[in-house]
Amino acid sequence: MSGTTDQPRTWLSRFSDGDGGPVDSIFRVVTTVAALLIATAVFVILGTLFIQALPAIERFGVSFLFSSAWNPAKEQFGALPFISGTLLTSAMALLLAIPVSIGIAVLLTQYVTGRLKELLIFVVELLAAVPSVIYGLWGLFVLAPILQTTVNPAIAASPLGLLPIFGEASLSYNLFTASLVLAIMVIPIITSFSRESIARVPTDQRDAGIALGLTRWEVIRGIVIPYARAGIVSAVILGLGRAIGETMAVTMLVGNTPQAVVDFFQPGSTMSALLANEFNQSASAIHTASLFEIGFILFFLSFVVNSIARVVISRISHEGSGGA
Repeated sequence: MSGTTDQPRTWLSRFSDGDGGPVDSIFRVVTTVAALLIATAVFVILGTLFIQALPAIERFGVSFLFSSAWNPAKEQFGALPFISGTLLTSAMALLLAIPVSIGIAVLLTQYVTGRLKELLIFVVELLAAVPSVIYGLWGLFVLAPILQTTVNPAIAASPLGLLPIFGEASLSYNLFTASLVLAIMVIPIITSFSRESIARVPTDQRDAGIALGLTRWEVIRGIVIPYARAGIVSAVILGLGRAIGETMAVTMLVGNTPQAVVDFFQPGSTMSALLANEFNQSASAIHTASLFEIGFILFFLSFVVNSIARVVISRISHEGSGGA
């Protein structure tokens, strides 16, 4: 009688040499093919956009990026109003959303517990699942009238009205209305990922701060937030990606006027809103090529933002591990 016990052979062991060699090879090939398919899809999309935009690139050159003209009838096209509109609305949305999101994340991880915590988490996740067109309709019929009659005049009459970004509050559909709705849309994203990062802070870190006589706020400010900052930055970048690419809600609220302005109380447009409004109504081949170039710029902008985010997150994580 041998000292070893025969184990039943499974279907997986038929393809293995006992060490899992062939199975590991097959799995490695499958995962490699999947990764290559993703990379191929990205390059195919980028290449398609570039090829379709080539007539506009050859005709307008670099001036396309800095021109404010957008007149399909005269075949005059420039991307500046839409690039500036995208950057301004996204920046204002993050400026409004980041403090609120981090505050909610801290509240959910440091202050509330039990059923109230579960209820608040459910509400945040529910907001993230609301379709953007619903946000647009709510902004159109509820938020915009309130801003026009109450909030915008109050801002214009306050010291903030002296800033060039807040002029005369006369129109309800403008960059500020779109930015505010964008902020509401990205708050659930930033909150959820920030909450997960803050929840991963070791309890020993917090207990050590309390043992040293720190208040709860000092522990949050000096220990919890710095420890979770890489995750918080990741959450902010994800929110920025949502804001840059958002289409329907912005299209319904931004005013859709091709003008490069810094006044948030003026109507404007974004790259995604332009594509949604005009792509199926292009008047000529050069108009279509210009729209493809706008799409190419939007794709490239998203790529740059995510690349910068990865560098920043990597550096923050490295500094954090070095400090630890």
